[in-house]
Amino acid sequence: MSAWTRSLLVDGPEQTRALAETLGAQLRAGDLLVLTGELGAGKTTFTQGLGRGLGVREGIISPTFVLVRRHPSLVGGPDLVHVDAYRLSSAAEVDDVDLEDTLDAAVTVVEWGTGKVEHLADSRLEITIERAVGADPLTPGDAGEPADGLTGEDDGEDDDAEPRRITLTGVGPRWADGPPRLGPPPRQG
Repeated sequence: MSAWTRSLLVDGPEQTRALAETLGAQLRAGDLLVLTGELGAGKTTFTQGLGRGLGVREGIISPTFVLVRRHPSLVGGPDLVHVDAYRLSSAAEVDDVDLEDTLDAAVTVVEWGTGKVEHLADSRLEITIERAVGADPLTPGDAGEPADGLTGEDDGEDDDAEPRRITLTGVGPRWADGPPRLGPPPRQG
C-alpha cells in the first residue's frame, strides 16, 4: 500500500525543524500527515517546522488537552490543523472531532494517529520519529504509544540534541510520484 519510504538522520531539534520546514513548503491543502514516535521524540518540534514551511501563525504547541489546534496561514496558503489523538481510542472517536470540516482546506497533522485516521483520506504521509540512542528505539513499530501513566504531551521545547531517525512513508495517489524534495539531508540513515 505504501508507495515509498525514506529515512533521514537529524542531530537535534533545529535540524528536525529545518527538515520539516522544507517539507512544509511543499504541502498543499488536503494533505494528511500521521506522526508516530515515543514521548519526547520530537513530534511537536517537527510540526513547528511544518508550520514555518507553510507560513502559519507561530505558537505551535502540543494539543494534548484540547485535541485540535488550528493555525491560520499568514501567506494565503492552507491552514495547519494539529491534532493529538493520544486520548482517542478509535477511528469513531476521531470522527467525533469533526476533522472532515477542515480536511480538504488545510494540512492536517495527527500525532498518535496510527490506526485511527487512515480512513480520513486516500493518501497520507506517515512520519515516524525515533531516538537514535536508548533501549532499541530504532525497531519499527516500537515507538507508537507512551508508557502507562504518561500524558503524551510533547511541547517541542526540549533542548535534547541527540540524533533522531525520521522515516517518511508515502501512501496513496498523492505520494505516488515519490518523496518530496528535501534537499541534501543532514545525514542519510
